[in-house]
Amino acid sequence: MRYAYAITGALLLGGTAIAVTTSSNVGAQIAQNEGLQAAAPTGAPASLADMVEKLQPAVVNISTKQRVQVQNPFAGTPFGDLFGQGSGQPQTRQAQSLGSGFIISADGYIVTNNHVVSAGAEGATVDSITVTLTNKEEYPAKLIGRDPATDLAVLKIEAKKPLPFVKFGDSTKARVGDWVIAIGNPFALSGTVTAGIISAVHRGTGGTYDKFIQTDASINQGNSGGPMFDMRGNVIGINSQILSPSGGNVGIGFAIPSEQAAPIVDTLRKGQSIKRGYLGVQISPLGEDMADSLGLAKNRGEFVQSVEPGKGADKAGIKAGDVIVSVAGQEVTADQNLSSIIASQSIGARVPITLMRNGQRQTVTAIVGERPSEDELNSFAPQQDEDFSQQDSNPGKATQQSLGISAIPLTPGIIRQLGVSADTRGIVITAVDGSTDAGAKGLRRGDVIITANNRPVANQAELDAQVKAVAGQGRNAILLQVLRRGQQPIFLPVRLRDK
Repeated sequence: MRYAYAITGALLLGGTAIAVTTSSNVGAQIAQNEGLQAAAPTGAPASLADMVEKLQPAVVNISTKQRVQVQNPFAGTPFGDLFGQGSGQPQTRQAQSLGSGFIISADGYIVTNNHVVSAGAEGATVDSITVTLTNKEEYPAKLIGRDPATDLAVLKIEAKKPLPFVKFGDSTKARVGDWVIAIGNPFALSGTVTAGIISAVHRGTGGTYDKFIQTDASINQGNSGGPMFDMRGNVIGINSQILSPSGGNVGIGFAIPSEQAAPIVDTLRKGQSIKRGYLGVQISPLGEDMADSLGLAKNRGEFVQSVEPGKGADKAGIKAGDVIVSVAGQEVTADQNLSSIIASQSIGARVPITLMRNGQRQTVTAIVGERPSEDELNSFAPQQDEDFSQQDSNPGKATQQSLGISAIPLTPGIIRQLGVSADTRGIVITAVDGSTDAGAKGLRRGDVIITANNRPVANQAELDAQVKAVAGQGRNAILLQVLRRGQQPIFLPVRLRDK
């Protein structure tokens, strides 16, 4: 994605009281809706218009201009020089992205999602960011800071007069069933207002720090970075994601809660980087099967898959196979995972950690370190002889041409980098051509292909052989079983590229 968010324009009135005016003249006919007036539901205003009128000026549209390098699709053909600057030479094209944001100070600080102001494709660069107010005034914006881990960014514009702004509310008081409204820029329809209720809180979608507010409010492309307001007009969330099989709104949207966003925004606004606590463990949820095998309650604690040598967990005596159940008195649950608890601890703090080992409960004390940057964590920087980003620069022709995938065999060092089980067998993807079906379906560097065409693959040649076998049978797609860090393997059909 990313997706943006909108919210359904109609406020559902449950338990509505209706007064019907009838005429004493039995023979007279009147319209069904003549004289009707709906009473406001308890806790909600009869109309949102007054509140929206005050809030709208603080909500802005955000657009970026980007440059994207693309390969000449006619390269190597007689048309290569006609449609490009030389055969095989990359071309540069312009791209644009749209999103939403909101002003948090009269001097022009603005909050939005990081993905709204980031390059939208590999190799793209952001040339400029423009902020448009509701009165159509446009301002160039400066990126003050960003935090990819929570998908937050802070911008700054310079205006000649004080700007309207809104403030954060307290999302810890938000309850399931509370009314919320959102204002944003769905599908470039600026100033769109939508409403709904909170469907859930502390909802995770697979990210390390997920504590989303879930809403049935309609959220669509272009609403990303826009505010979610409570009925007092305070920002309790920042619209960030949707769950949708089609890419459009199906009533399941997610907003970053203000309790999480506000301190990060404050740090970024000061020009400081975000620092988070770090233990140095690879963990997995304590799901039903794992819990049953250990004789523990499910979703109470997290399983330690591995421990990084020399880090806080290792020095405290935590071992692979332990189940961490609480940190500094806070229980580790599905709603409050270990990573988010540790991230909120001060660097250098000594924290008590309660764990289960071989059915026995014990407590150790760990010193919290500083979490490496997301780039460092995702770079898979291994030993010099096992850096898979530098290996196998000439992938098999069948895979390169038909799938757009480059891959190399797994080694013990790469397995440690990926954080997958030590007995994993397969090949790790080093590059994916974004123009192929593999790229469109989200395959990326670091994914592990376990099987292809229901056959195990341990090297590039075996993958090539299965690609050729499928093509030889006249099929247009190959079934891959793919493993991604922190997730269960999935089967994914990938279409072969036309030659």
